[in-house]
Amino acid sequence: MDDLKESPSQTAGPYVHIGCVPSAAGLQGMYGGFDPGARMIIGTPTGESLRLTMVIFDGAEEAVTDAMVEIWQAGPDGQYGTTGGFTAWGRQATDTTTGEVVFETLKPGAAAGQAPHIFVWIVARGINMGLQTRVYFPDEDNTHDPVYLLARERAATLVAQRDVDGYRHVIHLQGDKETVFFDV
Repeated sequence: MDDLKESPSQTAGPYVHIGCVPSAAGLQGMYGGFDPGARMIIGTPTGESLRLTMVIFDGAEEAVTDAMVEIWQAGPDGQYGTTGGFTAWGRQATDTTTGEVVFETLKPGAAAGQAPHIFVWIVARGINMGLQTRVYFPDEDNTHDPVYLLARERAATLVAQRDVDGYRHVIHLQGDKETVFFDV
């Protein structure tokens, strides 16, 4: 056994994609050809359609091209859970070139005592425990949301920007522009 070397440990390295986002690992036939969470709109739900594009950067301002991102959110009525053609949950792998991830979803309603938001969970190489943050919207009054208020002067790192396709949110894992992450 002396000729066998110890392999490096993995955090959420390349193997996480095999079971969670198999298409990112080149496996197209698993789960009936659809990655779990790939489609949030599975029917004809009521509500405002929303395209949320996120891009993730590491501390060196390089795109993180091997992350997996999950989102959870309330439906347009502010309630959580699968309802009328909408799953309220999505999972995507970041693009292997740009670090972008795109979710076709619905604009969330305000859950009790909170501003409309989307919960985001990120895993990637070098991250020992998933990072948790939120995405808020610039066209909503976020100033009454208790979680948004926890971010204080860094709350702007939680707010997506409108673009021609919907909303765009940039997430920085480290550095001067680091996004606020929550210890949940």
